[in-house]
This record gives sequence, structure tokens and C-alpha cells, in this order.
Amino acid sequence: MKILMLNYEYPPLGGGAAPVTKSLSEELVRQGHEVDVVTMGYKELPKQEYLNGVQIYRVPSIRKKLEMCTFHEMLSYCISAGRLLPKLLKENNYDINHTHFIIPTGAVSSHYHKKIPYIVTTHGSDVPGHNPDRFQFQHVLFKPFSTIVLNRARYVTSPSNYLKGEIIRNYGERKIAVIPNGIFVDTYIPQRKERKILTVSRLFEMKGIQFVIEAMKDIEGFEYVICGDGPYRPQLEDLVERMHLEHKVKFRGHLKPEQLKQEYGSAAIFVLPSTSESFGLVLIEAMSAECAVITSNKTGCAEVVDDAALLVPPKDSEAIKNQLLTLINDPKRCRELGTQGRRRVEQQFSWSSVTKKYSDLYENILSNE
Repeated sequence: MKILMLNYEYPPLGGGAAPVTKSLSEELVRQGHEVDVVTMGYKELPKQEYLNGVQIYRVPSIRKKLEMCTFHEMLSYCISAGRLLPKLLKENNYDINHTHFIIPTGAVSSHYHKKIPYIVTTHGSDVPGHNPDRFQFQHVLFKPFSTIVLNRARYVTSPSNYLKGEIIRNYGERKIAVIPNGIFVDTYIPQRKERKILTVSRLFEMKGIQFVIEAMKDIEGFEYVICGDGPYRPQLEDLVERMHLEHKVKFRGHLKPEQLKQEYGSAAIFVLPSTSESFGLVLIEAMSAECAVITSNKTGCAEVVDDAALLVPPKDSEAIKNQLLTLINDPKRCRELGTQGRRRVEQQFSWSSVTKKYSDLYENILSNE
């Protein structure tokens, strides 16, 4: 098949959905398909690039930050991608369009739905109410357009049953396939574990990092490393300063992939206590590196880790502290949980099996066409 892949974010831009799109595109190529990606341009990134078998088109945009994108910057992508698509559709005999995000990207695909069938993969921030920190006004304003995008899509996919439920709650019953995000398991290799607790995330209030920082006041002998950037970082840094935890809590900022692999590999414990999470790609990255994981007992997090992690209620620093102490005081349990997590990732989330689910869905749609 020849597949058109649309996502306004593609590495090095963006958060969790960007590497998902990249890995899926490259694995589709490995499985014998052709993939063209239309994504957002940024500063000096090349307008066209052939990378790991994937043809990438980067359209003009007004994006200002590598790690985050405002709504009006997203709209600049829609305008530019909408101008490029007629040319690509005329020059290429695409079989299907795989679109990531209902809004903004789905608006582009919806416009051309009569020329090429599309599926739309939701990632969380494009579903009303999922992310309380972003886009609430825009979700209300653009809900009629979101509904049209979903109605015109041949299928909707969600990385978790939790997010599927949120889609149904907002838009009603429709064809939704739950296909998890994947990982190349051997990308994250366990190393000699240090006395280190790790979080990798965009820094939003809903990620719950502030509650881990509060828990650290009673944790001795371990360092807490926070990798990532975002609008909530000043508040987190202020909390660390007010609690006099500068010696325990370190902010690494936005790291390159090789640096992140090192952080995962050497961390004994990984914590993500989100109040809202559609899947949590960082969870399976941490589990691949045999980190013992502590995460929320609600949202998509609990669904991803199943019984291969310790769970805490959201917004509960006392519970986080107790689970951290459970692992710190029982190194054998910590190691066993890391091993159990990697085994779960190998069995459930390898990109080869996840990509096969997508290609089977494409074939099913095209046979019905």
C-alpha cells in the first residue's frame, strides 16, 4: 500500500504523538509499504527529507517552540498542508490517509475525504476534557468541525479503552478500534541502575510532578530527575526552591534521544502520576529500560502497566512517598518489577505487532471501499 501520513508534529517536533507517528511510518516501510508524511516546518529543518525510507514533507508554519505548539500555530499548518495536498494527491496514487489528531490535522483530511479515505488516530489533547491544561475553549468552539472530521473518517483509533470512552462520551458511538502505541523494545537497554527516580514528560500541571516533588522531602539517598519542558516548569522550580530540595531535584530540560536513553537506562524508579493520560508512551519506554514504575490508578496509565507497576491515586503525594519507600526499602522488589515491566512491553507493545494491526485495519477499510 501507499500511505499518506498526516501529523502536524513529527520528530524533532512535539511530544508523545510525534515519535509514535515516526515509528509507525518507519515500521510500515519495513513491512513493505510506502509512506509519505506531511508535517509542520520549523526553522532550519529541510522542506523535504527522505529519512529511514519515509518521504517527509514539511510545510510552512509560524511555530516558535520545538516542544510545544499553540492553537493558532497549528492552524498555520492546516493552511499550508491544505495547499500542498492537491499536488501530492495528483502526483501519487495513495491508498489511504492515516491522520493523527482530530483537530487540527483532521480538518485537512476531512476536506479531501472524497478523494482519499482516511482514518484518524486520537492521542488525547484532541479530545474535549482529556487535557484540562490546554485547548478547552477551542474544543467548545470547534466541536462542530471535530464532529464532521469523525463522521467522515472511515475509522477512528484510540491507544486505550480509557480514551475510547472519552471519545464516545463527547461524540457518541462510532467505529473505534483500540490499538496501543508501540515501542522498539531494544531501543531502551537496561544499564547499571543508580539511586535515581525519573520522570520524562512535557511539564503541565496535569502530569502531577508537583506531588512527586512534595514526596521527595521524605526521601533520602535518591535523586529525582525531571526530563522535559513546558509551561508549568516555573511553578515546579519555585516549589523546589520553597521546599529547599535543590540538592535532590534536578531539571534536565528537553533532551536528545540518546541522552534520554541514558536517563531511562540508569534510573531505578520511574514516576508518572498524571491526572489525565490517554496512554503514556513514556511508561512503556521506562518499562523497556527495566525501571520500576509508579503511576496513576486511573486514566490510560493503569491500563498500560496492568500489574507490572505500583499504582497511586492522582494528586496524592503521601501515596507516592509510600510507594517510593516500598521500592527503595526493597531493592529486590524494585528489580523484579522492572523485569516484569519489560516482559509486558515485549509481549504487548512491540511495533511489529502494533503496525500489523494498523495495516490489517487499512486492508479492511479498502476492501469495503
